[in-house]
Parts: sequence; structure tokens; C-alpha cells
Amino acid sequence: MAEIFGGHLVAKYLKQTEGVDTVFALSGGHIDRIFDGMLEYGIRIIDVRHEQAAAMMAQAFSIYTGRPGVCLVTAGPGFTNALTGVANAYLDNIPMVLLSGTAPIRDWDKGALQEMNQADMIKPITKWAGRCHDPKRIPEYLNLAFRQAVSGRPGPVFLELPPDVLNVKVELNQIAVPASGCRRFSLRPDLDSIKDAAAAINAAERPLLIGGSGVGYSACDGELKQLIETAGLPFLLLNNGRGALPDEHPLSLWDGGNVAMLTAMPMADLIVAVGIRYNWLLMFGQTFPQAKVVRIDIDPTEIDRNRCSDVGLVGDAGLALKELNPFITRRDRTAWRNQLRDLYMPMLADDVKQREQASAPIHPVRLIEQIRKFAGSEAFYVIDGGDTSYFALMGLKTSHKYGIIASSSGLLGCLGTGIPFALAAKLAFPDRRVVLVCGDGSFGLNGMEFDTAARHCIPITCVINNDQAWGMIKHGQEMNYGGERVCGSNLGVVHYEKMVEGLGGHGEFVTEDTEIVPALKRAFESGKPACVNVITDPTVTSPATMLFVESLKAS
Repeated sequence: MAEIFGGHLVAKYLKQTEGVDTVFALSGGHIDRIFDGMLEYGIRIIDVRHEQAAAMMAQAFSIYTGRPGVCLVTAGPGFTNALTGVANAYLDNIPMVLLSGTAPIRDWDKGALQEMNQADMIKPITKWAGRCHDPKRIPEYLNLAFRQAVSGRPGPVFLELPPDVLNVKVELNQIAVPASGCRRFSLRPDLDSIKDAAAAINAAERPLLIGGSGVGYSACDGELKQLIETAGLPFLLLNNGRGALPDEHPLSLWDGGNVAMLTAMPMADLIVAVGIRYNWLLMFGQTFPQAKVVRIDIDPTEIDRNRCSDVGLVGDAGLALKELNPFITRRDRTAWRNQLRDLYMPMLADDVKQREQASAPIHPVRLIEQIRKFAGSEAFYVIDGGDTSYFALMGLKTSHKYGIIASSSGLLGCLGTGIPFALAAKLAFPDRRVVLVCGDGSFGLNGMEFDTAARHCIPITCVINNDQAWGMIKHGQEMNYGGERVCGSNLGVVHYEKMVEGLGGHGEFVTEDTEIVPALKRAFESGKPACVNVITDPTVTSPATMLFVESLKAS
């Protein structure tokens, strides 16, 4: 009878049942048999320099491909190093599968190498956590992991695989292999709620639609477009929903970004919220007390969370919108859209001026505009940083789904995500330009992954908005305590581009406005992972910093 190692069975199931062709990992003795199995079954291993980056890459790969990314780490510190990436995926509701080694079962409670209660550590930041004790049940547990990751509100899952499960052989004819766990079963709202939602939208004079990551996960672009254009709804798509409709759509508010949203929400008489949570980034839903609310969410517990809804549609966003659209009356709300623009555009006059005006030192708004003009709306942009995230989210534009992802702007506020996310984007879309815009502080957290990029020939271009500090923290200290009490937030001028060159990439150091575009051109033409290190004005802060500082003050 044919036999197979447990570790090889992991790889066989991933490749042949779930269609996994790429795994993000860092090697270790506890998981060597899985590595060998991936070699046997032709799974590409993107081996990283730190497990945190592997988890972040798996999260991003899930976003860009629409299927759960897979991260593989060894026991003990390999596992604990991945936790930040898992927490980030959990708070952002991204399906990913973390596979981890652990101490051999036979040695538990004896003081074995890297023996620790990993499952209980990770449970609070996963949808499901399990452990396989029997090599014959490996496909069953893997199937369960994938099903848990994609069902309902998605999220990360964890499966622990001991070496004395991976390193033993079992007969193939004793193994039951289930169908793919990635099949999704979507719910649709009830008809009465659909009709109530349509009536509210049809009656509104000043409606506003805000969409979030649920829009991206649901793949509801066509249904959303039909609703917005039929009802004439001004809209903003945020988080991983951005780009489902182009930023430059006539009804989009992205010419004003967050300023437009803060202007529109207190004036709207109806908020249509699609796949987005009322967290601190939306001020817990308290900025539109005057408005009625129609809310679409896959999780029924979200419908009235932080702000009660007048109509709640529980189910998949795409199915909900498909049911809703036939009841929507065609309306022309151009006057409402123009009214909003007339109110918020004057508040952006300084930014608009800075975009077109060269300065010394370089203003970050100007840097973002030069990047946008060079790379265009077809590129994939990843953004990482504090003030940098604000400037880039406001200044960049995209014409396609997942075209702009501010990887550090989720609920965890996790810096250092940019390089891993950009690498995953390039792996998912090898023929498209991928531009990472990050702060100098956030670059340093996973900068060694440029070695990963060079070894695996992943040519991303990273542009550093280098204000020589942890800018958001520095400016917050200045606001709270005065400039003479700034501490622990200055970084100085660091030649990160030299580090990238040393790791096998291409480096550019830019201090003048006229150098920006030529440096970008050389970076892309190099065909290598590239870093364009741009020294920008260290005195510039963003409205995001002011809001952040205000949010932390004692009430």
C-alpha cells in the first residue's frame, strides 16, 4: 500500500484540494517535513526574515487573491513572532490560515524545547484554533480551518501540527479527503427589510453611502455601481472596499477624502453603510445623529452596534444589493453632490496648492502628487505610516479594486505592514506596478524583507516619506508638551536606500523636487526591488495627528 508522511499530506491537501500555490513561511525543525512536502508537491515557499512579515504577507495575499493566504511558522518564538500579523488580520476581518509546529506530543509537560500553550495564547485573536493529534485526520483539520476562515464574517484561524504527527507515515487508502473548505455560503436579507431600505433611500434628499472592507470581500462591484448610479448617491469607499468603483467616479467624494466625509456625515439625512464598522475611525457612528441609517452587514451583531439602524440588512453585501436594486427609484442628486463639494474644497485649498508647487524642503503632499502623476491610477499602491497614511490616502487615486490599501490604518494601527503587503501585491499581480509609500519609521520595522524581495525577485518600488522622525508621535509631543520636550521620536537622516542596495536592490536618495520623478523612473527601470528615499519637510503634520492627539486626551 502507498504511504505518505503527515507533513507531505499537509502539502498534498493544500495544493490538490485548496489550490494553494504559495505559502509564506520561515523554516524550523518542527515543520521541516511540511517544507519537504511543499517541495514534493510544487508549492512555492516565500521564506521571509521574520515570521511577523510572513503573517502579514498571508493576510495581504488573501486580500489580493480572494482566497485565504497561508502562513507556516515553527514552534515557540516562530509562533509568537507571527502573533502581531495574526492580530492585524483578526481586527481587519481577513481570512488567513496560520499553520504552526509545536513540541512533540510525547514530550508535553516534560519541559520540551519550545513547549508552550500556543493554542490558548492565540484564541483571542482568531476565529478558530485547533490541534491535530492524528496524521490520518490532517485533511479533516485543514478543511475545518479553511471553512472557519471564510464562513460568515471572515478572519484568521490557527492549526497546530506536532512533529510526531508530521513525521510518521500513514497509508493513503486510510485517509478521507473532504472537498475544499473555501466554499462560501452566503445569506440574503428578508424581503420586508429590503423594501424598507429601498423606501428610505428613495425618500432621502441628502443621502450618503459609505462602504468598507465588506464591499471588497463580497465582490459586489456591479451591484454597488447600479445602486449608486440609479439613486444618485454620493459615496466614499474605505479600507479594502476602496476602488470597487473608481475614485474619480462623478459621485465619489475622494476628491475631498476624509475632509469630504467629515463634511457630509453631519449634513446627510440618510447614511447607507455597506460592510463597514462604526469604530473609532468613524467616531463610533456618532457624527450623524440627525440621519436615518440603512446598514448592510454579514454579521447581525453589527447592525445596531454603537449606532442603532433604522433598517438592518443582514447578509452578504452583494446579495443584499442585488435584492435591493429593483426597488430603487432613479434620482438625480447632483445638486446635493455639488453642495458638498462647494463646502469641502475650500478647506483643501492649501493641499491643492502644495500639490502643484515645488518647495524646499519637499512637502509630503507634493511628493504624493509626483508619485501619483508618475505611477497613475492603474498601479497598486500600499501605504504604511502615520502622517504618511493621511497624505497618501488623500493624494493618491485608484481606478480599480484594492488599488489603494493603507495597511497601517486598520484597527490595530499596525506599522511595518507596508513591505509585506507590497510584496504580496506583486506576487498576486506580477505584471502590474506596485508602489509602497511609507514613513521612515515604519520602513525600519520590516526593512530586512527587502532581502526576501531580492532573493525571490519581487520588484516592488518603495518610496519613503522621510521626515526623519516618528512624525505623528513627534508632532503629538510638540502639541502636548512643547518642542523642548520631544523625546524618543527623532530618527535623523538615515540612508535606507543604501541598506536596500546592500541587500541586492536599487537605491535612490532624493532631496530636491526635480529629482523625484527621475528617481522613480530609474527605480522602475532597474527591474529590482527599489527604495526611493525622499527627505521631506520635518515640520509638516497632518490633520490625522491632530485628531489622534485629541482622541487620547482625558475626557
